[in-house]
Amino acid sequence: MQKEKSTRGNAGQFFVAGELCRRGYIAAVTLGNSPNTDILCSNTEGTKAVHIQVKSFVPGNRTCSVGRKAEKPYTEDFFWVLAGIPERDSNSQFVYYVIPADVMARNVHEIHHRWLEEPGRDGRAHVDNKVRAVTLPPYVAPYTNWDISEYENRWDLIERKLGS
Repeated sequence: MQKEKSTRGNAGQFFVAGELCRRGYIAAVTLGNSPNTDILCSNTEGTKAVHIQVKSFVPGNRTCSVGRKAEKPYTEDFFWVLAGIPERDSNSQFVYYVIPADVMARNVHEIHHRWLEEPGRDGRAHVDNKVRAVTLPPYVAPYTNWDISEYENRWDLIERKLGS
């Protein structure tokens, strides 16, 4: 299970980097050497760059785990890409959600804090933890109804930052 999660995560980073290269950008996978950046992407001149954090999920899942760092707004040159990587023998399509860091941070923070305020099973208080999750379409996030559908294949958000 852990090995599959790790290989799916690695695949997600390389598929995202490949898509960026296909679009004419320079994309370098950091291979774990940067705690908050999975891919550094620049225009071909090297004059503009963005940081990308990739989280992979299986298409059809209800959520994608992102962790605490999703609550950090970072800078306007930081993006999250949630990469839906199909199972090996699946007919599912690849799916990508390109979300600016400030949008991610605002929504993940609000959802998590509302969850903490709500009673859990048998009225018990929820206990804070490092898990944060983004609800995937066709579902919407509980407590806020955040729907990430509008960010599907929004590579244009990155392209604008890189000057294309």
